[in-house]
Amino acid sequence: MKISQTRFETLKINSIMKKNITSPYAIRIITILLLVVFATACKQKQKKNSQKELEVTWAEKLGYPSGAKVIMLHADDAGMCVEANIATMQYLESNHIQSAAVMAPCPDAEEFIQWAIDHPGSDVGMHLTLTSEWKEYRWGSIVPPEEVPGLIDPEGMFWHGVPEVVMNASAEEVEKEIRAQIDMAISMGYQPDHIDTHMGTLYGHPAYLEAFIKVAEEYRIPANIIDLSDSLVADRFIKEGYPIDDNVIELIDKYTLPKLDNFSSAPKGKTYEEKIENFKALVKSLPPGLTEIIFHPSVQSEQLKSITNSWQQRVWEAEMFSDPILIEFFEEEGIVFTNWKEIMQRFEKIDE
Repeated sequence: MKISQTRFETLKINSIMKKNITSPYAIRIITILLLVVFATACKQKQKKNSQKELEVTWAEKLGYPSGAKVIMLHADDAGMCVEANIATMQYLESNHIQSAAVMAPCPDAEEFIQWAIDHPGSDVGMHLTLTSEWKEYRWGSIVPPEEVPGLIDPEGMFWHGVPEVVMNASAEEVEKEIRAQIDMAISMGYQPDHIDTHMGTLYGHPAYLEAFIKVAEEYRIPANIIDLSDSLVADRFIKEGYPIDDNVIELIDKYTLPKLDNFSSAPKGKTYEEKIENFKALVKSLPPGLTEIIFHPSVQSEQLKSITNSWQQRVWEAEMFSDPILIEFFEEEGIVFTNWKEIMQRFEKIDE
C-alpha cells in the first residue's frame, strides 16, 4: 500500500511521541517533521487549487475570454400579466437586458409570443410553468386537465407550490405539459430560443429533471441546465432544498447541450438604492464563467399590486437595469453579456 509523504511523516511523529522522548534532539526532530508535514500539506492544497483553476468553464468552452464574468440578465414571467409584458418588451428593445422567457399558460402569453415573432432579434424562450402561486390570479394547464390530473389542484388550476407538484404529479404528466407549452409557441410560428423552469419545479424531482433534459435535447432547445460538477455550486443548491445527488449530477454531466456555470437571482432590497447595492455585491461575488441572473420586471399598476405582494421589487427590477449607475458599474467590472441565441451559435460551431 502506498503511503503519501504527509501520512509517512505523521506516522514518524506519532512513533516518536509514543516513546515519550523529550530530549532537545527529539524535540528538534519533531519540529522539523511538523514543518515538513505543514509544507507538504500546503503544497498539496496549492496543487489542488491550481487544478481547480485549470478547469475550463463553460464560458471558456464557448469561446468567451478566459477569466471573464459572462452574464445573462434574464427576465422571467413574461406573459404573466400586461405589466410584465410592457417592462420586458421595453428592456429587450433597449438592449438593457439580454433574454426573457414567457409563461405559456398565463393570460398574456400569446401577446408576448406574437411580440417575439415580430422581433426576431430578441432572445425569448419558454418559462415552463407547472405552478400557479398567487392567491387569486391563477392559471391551469395547456393540456386538458383530465389528461394531467396530478398537476391540477382542487380549484382546477396548477398547484400553488413545488412540494404539491412533487407529491401529486408523475414525470409523464410533467413531460406532457411542458411539451404542450413549447408546441403552443411553435404552432404560433415561434421557435423558442431556450427553455427554463418557473419556480425551479423541473429541478424539484430527479424524474422531472430527466424529462426536462429529454425534451431539451429532442427539440434541440437549450435548457437552463447548471453544471453541478463544481461542488460549491452543487452544495449551494442542495442547501436550498433541491434533491441533488450523484445520480442527478451524472444526469446533468451527460446532457448534450451547453450548460451554465452558475445561476442566481436579483436580490431584494428595502429601498431601490439598497437593491442596486445588493445587486452589485452579487455580481462582484460571482466567479468567472457563464452565469444567468433572473429577475421579474413589471411596470407599476393597481392590478400588479392586487396580484402579488412582491410588486415593489418587480417595479424596481423594471427600472434598475436601465439605470446609468448600474450600467457604469457593469463597464467598470468588465462584464461580458450574452444570450441563449449567441450561446447556441457558439456551441454549434464547437459541435461541428
